[in-house]
Amino acid sequence: MRHLLRSMLVLTLLVAVASGCTSMTGKSAGENVDDASITTQVKTKLAAEKVATLTKVDVDTNKGVVYLTGNVENAAIKARATEIAKAVSGVREVVNNLTVQ
Repeated sequence: MRHLLRSMLVLTLLVAVASGCTSMTGKSAGENVDDASITTQVKTKLAAEKVATLTKVDVDTNKGVVYLTGNVENAAIKARATEIAKAVSGVREVVNNLTVQ
């Protein structure tokens, strides 16, 4: 009986640890790392662009979908930001919420 109780306790702990591998966002640790990597790559490419306003664009990534927010000077810059984000490996979709001022 004691062996059965101990086995049940160990099994319960293993299930608790395994379920803890998913974050509060519902994404696995791997998905979080991938999204962070995509965000970093998009920000780096935007910053490397000659247009200074692209450094002011906020980039968020959720499950491979990149969200761009902020203000830009014209529609051409807004379109260029989308092109840059789409060129990054792992990006499934780009949601461009940039506002033209």
